[in-house]
Formats: sequence, C-alpha cells, structure tokens
Amino acid sequence: MASVKLEDCSQTLELNVNIKDEEEEEKIGKSVSHGDHVETFSTFSKQQQVDHKAKRSHHCPHCEASFSILSKLKIHLQIHTGENLNSCTDCGKNFTTSKALTVHQRVHIGEKPYSCSDCGASFSKPGNLKTHERIHTGEKPYSCSGCGKNFSRQESLKL
Repeated sequence: MASVKLEDCSQTLELNVNIKDEEEEEKIGKSVSHGDHVETFSTFSKQQQVDHKAKRSHHCPHCEASFSILSKLKIHLQIHTGENLNSCTDCGKNFTTSKALTVHQRVHIGEKPYSCSDCGASFSKPGNLKTHERIHTGEKPYSCSGCGKNFSRQESLKL
C-alpha cells in the first residue's frame, strides 16, 4: 500500500493506492485532482512536498490559486478577465481551452466515444469509463485513512 500525501495551500489530500510490486511502486506516479488542476506525484517525502509548494511562485491576484508555470497562471486569469474564453453556443458556459469546450459539448450532442469492453456502456470522458470499469474488476484503489475501508471512487472518501 503506497500513500501519497499532498499538502497544497490549505488542503491536505491523501491517496492510498494498492500496488502489488514494490519496484512498480517506485516507477508509478499517482495523479491527484484538486481544484482546477491535476498534480502527478511519485511517493514524495515531506521535503519534496515543501519544495513543490515553494515552486508555485506565480500567484493569481484575484483568488488564492498559484502556479509553478507562468503560462498556467495566464490561462487561469482568463477565468477572471473573461478574455479569450471559449464559449459553448448551446448553454453559454465558458472554458479556458478549446479542448475543455469540446469535451463539454459532448453533453449537448450526446457523444460518448468511450465504451466498456465488458458491458458496452458508453461514456463521454475516459475517466468516467475507467471509474465504471472498476465495477467489473472490483478494484478499489482509494482507502480511507480513518477507517481503512476501500472505495472505487475518490469522491466516496469525502464525508
């Protein structure tokens, strides 16, 4: 069992991942999604977590978001300024990237390009397919650090 703890701003997230091989544990990075971004980590030490947080030197003047790369801050600022946003013609919702708009538009047109090979269920996002496939595999990669119970969905950890 590998535990990855990310301390970012005021949040502390813990993700327990079942890995069968210790060597594999060293090679695999874990993705933790929080807020408006995804962080990928291998097993980080406390010092590495501090170093990572310190590298976030580009701060948004409108909210508490911070970024290690200036271009990511510039994309984020579009949320506040409203410039260069990609708007959905169906509902008017705005997105900072054309890719995010394309994924969103699948809701309106009903496109579901990702299919389960076990039962044929279709999904608009690959992450939703991956979560669904856990029904068939029984995989429960998320473990509550309080009670030890395992879950197939990360959202189930939030009480």
